[in-house]
Amino acid sequence: MEFIKRRLWKYRGHRIKPSMQYAILQAGLAIFIPVFLATLAFYHREGLVNLNEWFQWETLRSVSEWNWALLGKGLGIALVTGLVAVATAYFCFYERFKRIWHKQKIARMFISNRFIEKENVTTESVWNPNDKKVTKTKVTYFPRSYYQVKKGYIFVRISMDMSRFQKRFLELGEELENGLYCDLVEREIEENFVCFKFLYDVQKNRIPIDEVKAENGSMKLMKHVEWKFDSLPHMLIAGGTGGGKTYFILTMIDALLKSGADLRVLDPKNSDLADLETVMPEGTVFSKSTGIMMTLRKSVKEMLQRSEDMKKMPNYQTGGNYADVGLPPVFIVFDEYVAFMEMLKREDQMKALEYMKQLVMLGRQMGYFLILAAQRPDAKYLADGIRDQFSFRVALGKMSESGYGMMFGDTDKTFIFKNIKGRGYADTGNSLISEFYTPLVPRGYDFLQEIERTVSEVQGAQATAVASGSVATETGDMGGVSEANDDPTRTPPS
Repeated sequence: MEFIKRRLWKYRGHRIKPSMQYAILQAGLAIFIPVFLATLAFYHREGLVNLNEWFQWETLRSVSEWNWALLGKGLGIALVTGLVAVATAYFCFYERFKRIWHKQKIARMFISNRFIEKENVTTESVWNPNDKKVTKTKVTYFPRSYYQVKKGYIFVRISMDMSRFQKRFLELGEELENGLYCDLVEREIEENFVCFKFLYDVQKNRIPIDEVKAENGSMKLMKHVEWKFDSLPHMLIAGGTGGGKTYFILTMIDALLKSGADLRVLDPKNSDLADLETVMPEGTVFSKSTGIMMTLRKSVKEMLQRSEDMKKMPNYQTGGNYADVGLPPVFIVFDEYVAFMEMLKREDQMKALEYMKQLVMLGRQMGYFLILAAQRPDAKYLADGIRDQFSFRVALGKMSESGYGMMFGDTDKTFIFKNIKGRGYADTGNSLISEFYTPLVPRGYDFLQEIERTVSEVQGAQATAVASGSVATETGDMGGVSEANDDPTRTPPS
């Protein structure tokens, strides 16, 4: 079977044909006409003009003898019944209707963009004896293309047939994305075809908060979206007030704590994330500039020390990372980064930028990851290629065109605002921007209570493991930040 698929034949979906420019009308008539005729025949089965007499020539000739009232009533009932049947089919088979509509749109796109070739063909007339020849227009070329729905994705394949339109076919991703109201997640060149992969009805892939898990170097954020931080390190989050940015960050903090990761939370505005100081381990949450600068400096120092320690471990191999030698990841969650930088003097800004640069450039192998949040990721404070190192980017809520440009760079993506909490766009590391929804948080969900419970469970599990001698403590990994407990500049508990 695999040989047949690879060598002889491969199913690529439903072929798009020129006649599909009227696909909706054809589908509607295919339902309406049989129902209309069946209803009309049923209504007149015993009328004055019954079916046995209807096809007799005498009856057809005697128009004055027809029962026009009965006939008109039957036509009206049949018409209404046919329309009701079409409407019922539309609501009952809506997904099938959408697929037909998509194929009609694709066919019309090819025709309106003149991706077809025609020629005039002259033939002899059969119906009109006075005119011996009839000239008709015949389509000689129409793009060989296929439409397929599989596992929640829409695949549109267009043949690379070396026609004069081939270059344009490679650029149709955005037009198809906007026309089909889908999100382009992948463009792949197959043998003889370019394949566009779209995700349809993205909101259906939204997951509840209890399904967010961080394990094996990856965090699940939607049914089809994972942040693989081991291979795509560092996350950049942007969004204005009310976009769901804070809830998204708290959701990730809870999941990371459950995974046993080491967290440091920085909130220079002393707002929602600063409240975690009352439930998280001492010396892990900071809101004053002195404490934040100290955490950045200590994190860089520990990261470099970890690099040296890893190479001395017996299970270390060249090219391996922190997970290969059994070390936990370290996440630095930095909210309102731009606001923090604007608070600093010029000299301190340069120091902070240097710390950030080292963390984003060197952190992946040692397991140091940044989750950076800001209302606008201003390039002024993410210079020297720092912003390019953030592999996973999320823009939540309503943003300006310049804001999207700061997040995703130059792009032809059409950004549409929907007034849905936690909705935005994301680049998951494949350079394709797609619609994104943060995990659903139930009404009344208490993050402080849940995180406090998580911290207690993790600390209890660690204490049990240490008591049994099954966990070896990494030298110096946690000591740097825990020294901050005695630092007089640390933010006092509220």
